Amino acid sequence: MDRLFFDLRATHNPHRWYLPLTPDICVGRPGDMFMFGGVGLASAIAAMERTTGRPLVWATAQYLSYAQPPHVVDLDVWTPSVGKYNTQARVISHVGDKEILTVNAALGARPSEMSKQWLTMPTVPPPEDCEAAEHWRGDEGGLHGRIEIRVAKGHYGFDRVGVAEPEGRLLMWLRPKGDFAIDAAMLAVFADHVPSGIGNALGRNAGGNSLDNTLRIRRIVPTDWVLCDIRILGVHGGFGHGAMYLFAQDGELMATASQSLIVRVRETTEDR
Repeated sequence: MDRLFFDLRATHNPHRWYLPLTPDICVGRPGDMFMFGGVGLASAIAAMERTTGRPLVWATAQYLSYAQPPHVVDLDVWTPSVGKYNTQARVISHVGDKEILTVNAALGARPSEMSKQWLTMPTVPPPEDCEAAEHWRGDEGGLHGRIEIRVAKGHYGFDRVGVAEPEGRLLMWLRPKGDFAIDAAMLAVFADHVPSGIGNALGRNAGGNSLDNTLRIRRIVPTDWVLCDIRILGVHGGFGHGAMYLFAQDGELMATASQSLIVRVRETTEDR
């Protein structure tokens, strides 16, 4: 079994898992960190795949509250519909009696020889030719310090201020630091970088808190880097909406993602 990016642990009950919260899977200011939303979705995906023995087709998370270290998140897996080829499942992740997020999903695979894609990967420089980028907070002890980012198009970090991207598009190569497989759970972590495109689109030091995150898996193939094509579709009334397409280095479309989020603008570095 592949090594996970987070410490998801089994219990005597095959439908219950738990996740100790440590700073390296959290984000936020020192002393006020919370579980990264993508880790919440990813841990639920991993729990469902291990409980059902089936691969993910799609999953959608609704974020309800925050979980902070050193708490432990319990994940309860429900499988209300189990068919010959697919399972409809649900995960409720909670700390004690406080629900943090709910994930609905379908898992499985059907026998079929058809495998095509019509969406093509944009032409960008390879990751080794792209400039390395760091999160605006630095975040050396948090989750962002465990993911390597190379910007292929657009702006990430403080260099985005005053340079609004007309297309609202940010292209970044991502890979985990360490020996972690690129699987559905890892793609869920990457997919939660949609809010990173907000500042690039607006030309401001801005981001957001995710309200939801939907991941749809097409086909996962071996790759060292993942090209994340982030497209911010619009903002209004304090909320933003965006999408992401996740490609392997050989151009294989592995997954798509979409999110709605609360837009946050940080006017000064003190807002970190």
